[in-house]
Amino acid sequence: MGTVASIDVTGAALVDLTELESIFRAVDARFSLYRPDSELSLIASGRLMLTDASETLLASYARALDWRAATHGLFTPHRPDGTIDLNGLVKAEAIEQAGAFLDGSGCPQWTINVGGDILARTATLPALTGIADPADDSAILCSIALRGTRRAIATSGSAQRGDHIWRGGDVLPPHFAQVSVIADDIVTADILATAIVAGGPGALDDITDRWPVDVLAVGRDGVLSATPGFRAALSQ
Repeated sequence: MGTVASIDVTGAALVDLTELESIFRAVDARFSLYRPDSELSLIASGRLMLTDASETLLASYARALDWRAATHGLFTPHRPDGTIDLNGLVKAEAIEQAGAFLDGSGCPQWTINVGGDILARTATLPALTGIADPADDSAILCSIALRGTRRAIATSGSAQRGDHIWRGGDVLPPHFAQVSVIADDIVTADILATAIVAGGPGALDDITDRWPVDVLAVGRDGVLSATPGFRAALSQ
């Protein structure tokens, strides 16, 4: 997936690390467009018809299409040339699957961090995490506490990978340099962070009206916009 996955497990439960690693390897092998032998690459090159794809791939694609409809196209599983690209979804799905595996293994407390997108299970104390400063990748913008049902945080923007989010042909720089979303699940957090970057202030207002999420948005001018819930999650 072109990034690093780290998992912290607290407690006495024994975890099959090989099985845990296989979750991420399987997602990469099926969905990576950087691997010419992946199932999605075979579809992109025309060597495999979408109708002949695996149930796993079709389920992720259908889920992505549902999110495209829900965000009015701000999130899309298609590149501008029409190629199916599920990178905006499947990293979060891998985190989701790994979390379910850890829960099934009886781990009372754990944290999964893949490229800065985090899902946590807390037994007692909240999970603390920092958000990078988009203007200085060696600095922390703030620290937040994941607690209760707010178990997931995802960050999207141009600080690490440049302007890579498709925005319906808009060639101007996005209004927000970085958006972090706290949600009850990692897929919602990841998708909506991308959608807000793509849609700007209008999308921020719409999404926070329609979804129970907490958001921190960093404008290109450095101005911060934070929902009350996000401010409440700041670690003191």
